Amino acid sequence: MSKDCIFCKIVKGELPCQKVWEDEKHLAFLSIDSVCDGHTIIIPKEHFENIFDISEESIAGLNVACKTVSLILKNKLGLDGVNILNNSGISAGQEVMHIHFHVFPRFIDDKNKLWFKHKGSNLEDLGKLAKKIQN
Repeated sequence: MSKDCIFCKIVKGELPCQKVWEDEKHLAFLSIDSVCDGHTIIIPKEHFENIFDISEESIAGLNVACKTVSLILKNKLGLDGVNILNNSGISAGQEVMHIHFHVFPRFIDDKNKLWFKHKGSNLEDLGKLAKKIQN
């Protein structure tokens, strides 16, 4: 646990949250800064800063928690789909330095736009980039 981390304080009960699900290693609660009804934050109870920091075992468990919470939201809210998002690092928009996933409930015609603007690529440029990543 990190003494200054807001999510660690929520896990320790020092700060309130509206919990929707919990197991021994994970906590899911409604976002105080929600994008839509049911916007849920899922965290491991153990402190890891981001995707680069978390163990493989812990990220696997966190992914299972995302599925579990998504199914609960589907069953309780009748949603049609979900977007699941993780921001890792300041340049990616991470604001709380405790790894977390956002689950955004989606409904047909909800008009939420959560996607990046496409820049476009050609196959040759993608091949060069793939080789750079592979080597």
